[in-house]
Amino acid sequence: MGLKKKRFTKAFLEEAYPELKRQIDTAAGFDVEILIEWDSLFNEQFMHLYNDTYPKIYFQPLIQAFKSISSDDLGKKALQESLQKVIIDNRHDHHNPNSAFRLKDGVLTVDHSPVLNADKVEERVEVLVELLENNL
Repeated sequence: MGLKKKRFTKAFLEEAYPELKRQIDTAAGFDVEILIEWDSLFNEQFMHLYNDTYPKIYFQPLIQAFKSISSDDLGKKALQESLQKVIIDNRHDHHNPNSAFRLKDGVLTVDHSPVLNADKVEERVEVLVELLENNL
């Protein structure tokens, strides 16, 4: 990872991520382990968009979906017992939520392009809620 990417990652982790992580944990009802594969999320030509798109693509859908799932004790318990970790990466450059989310062996993977369709937060939330409801 080059210096420009390291600086962006450091700034995001210090400025934006703590509040996003707090919201995720609050929505889930427990401390969610999140592994972010930073190297896979960068494309030099889009660096200027990431402060806007990262939350919309990776974090807001998790917050909203976890709130939906945890809206009652049954959902909260199912999420706590089943979700071991969240991995955020961009290995396959998916931009369609139907192919960007998968849940296997307690690991939720968010494999989504960091830029494409950023404003379609609700679409990602719907797909994520359905995936979780069907697999927890």
